Amino acid sequence: MSTTEPSTSQPTDPQEDNSHDLYAVRMEKLSKLIEAGSNPFFANCEQSHTSAQIPALFDESTESGPEVSVAGRIVVFRLMGKATFIKLLDRDGRIQCYVRQDEIGEEAYSAFKRFDLGDFVGVSGPLFKTKAGEITVRAKSITLVSKSMRPLPEKWHGLADEDQIYRQRYLDLIVNDRSRSILQSRSRIVREIREHFWSREFLEVETPVFQTVAGGAAARPFLTRSNALNCDFSLRIALELPLKRLLVGGFDRVFEIGKVFRNEGISRRHSPEFTMLEVYQAYSDYRGMMDLFRSMIHRICENLLGTYDIQRPDGDMIHLSGAWTEARYKDLILDKTQDPDWFSRSREEKFKRATALGIEVDPASEDFEITNDVFGKLIEPTLIQPTFVTHLPKELVPLAKLSPNDPSTVEVFELCINGQEIAPAYSEQNDPIAQREAFEKQAGGEIQKIDHDFLTALEHGMPPAGGMGVGIDRLVMMLMGTQNLRDTILFPTLKPRASGDL
Repeated sequence: MSTTEPSTSQPTDPQEDNSHDLYAVRMEKLSKLIEAGSNPFFANCEQSHTSAQIPALFDESTESGPEVSVAGRIVVFRLMGKATFIKLLDRDGRIQCYVRQDEIGEEAYSAFKRFDLGDFVGVSGPLFKTKAGEITVRAKSITLVSKSMRPLPEKWHGLADEDQIYRQRYLDLIVNDRSRSILQSRSRIVREIREHFWSREFLEVETPVFQTVAGGAAARPFLTRSNALNCDFSLRIALELPLKRLLVGGFDRVFEIGKVFRNEGISRRHSPEFTMLEVYQAYSDYRGMMDLFRSMIHRICENLLGTYDIQRPDGDMIHLSGAWTEARYKDLILDKTQDPDWFSRSREEKFKRATALGIEVDPASEDFEITNDVFGKLIEPTLIQPTFVTHLPKELVPLAKLSPNDPSTVEVFELCINGQEIAPAYSEQNDPIAQREAFEKQAGGEIQKIDHDFLTALEHGMPPAGGMGVGIDRLVMMLMGTQNLRDTILFPTLKPRASGDL
């Protein structure tokens, strides 16, 4: 028999809680605990082991184990008269506990039966294995350490509303093992990334979020104001320019993992606040970045995933071992359009042909933007296996070096996996005159949009370098086989509810 409460929707307005039956029942229990002199909210609780550490303690030869102290949230409660099985959820997973009246005493057992699903408890006792073969803690004592005032979502259905999943992530993490796994894996992936670069003598740094000029990418920034300095700032849209200043300053290998902010669209693949890894290595180039990224992915596959094959939700596999494809941007465009004269055509002709291909193109788009619409809408979604798309048009990447054999393109790659860009990388522009010209063309004559201090830094001399950016959220999305970026972010950006609650 289970003590799970009747299924009900969670109240979203705090004003509704007082009339909510289950909330009222728990409030009454709380009042009785306090009246009886019990403390329903402990300051601490002994925990000698987690659920993941328990199996290694069990001695199969003696069918017994040592005494342990575990703690967690009650997520299963099977009351069977004078004996009860419960399961606790801790940071590593679930551990079963067996509670008997004759073991803990009649008074303690009577109090225990009034515990609820969602309560946090501490349990101490020896390990044993049940007839079903599950290693279990035989409770010698059980203590309520934090009372849950609201019922958990129904066990078998969890959270069905997508908005509630992301808005009340704490509930999703309790009832959804897949969400817990993805978000725990994200942390481990980031740790492996850090160790990958530390092992190669890269210096991890932190650079400012507030910037007087939002540079390093073509994106609309968020704006804010400093009252103390009496001036406006942009939240950074990239990490690039401060990191390259460090190359000028003599740090040959630097990386940063940090938040960037772009005041643009929100979708299953885009978030206005996301996490970027940016890496810069002096005396390297875009090909050096290919090797650096591939070795990073292989490390994650070997140390964390145990496989080089990632299954997509549609059942197809992404193969991360072996050779990765290289393809020139122009060749992909010519193949998709079946037009050998595409790059010599006028803007108007490209607009008509792109429209004929079924692409919705902004009539105000420039020549190179129309071409990039063809790539972004017809080609990139088909690049499921790892593909380095190289030699992009120079207008798309003003911070990269021109290709020696084709000055209309730059020495870059966009690594596409799972139908989306995962990592762009450049042979970084270190010619201050060429960089100034590219900035002026990109700014369209608006001097205030040019980072003049960065140009001054370049004029002091920057070594040749390779640079790379990796969207951590998208990388985790690909490695964990999920199709929604929000699944990889603990608390994704959401529009506030009308009441002002998140």
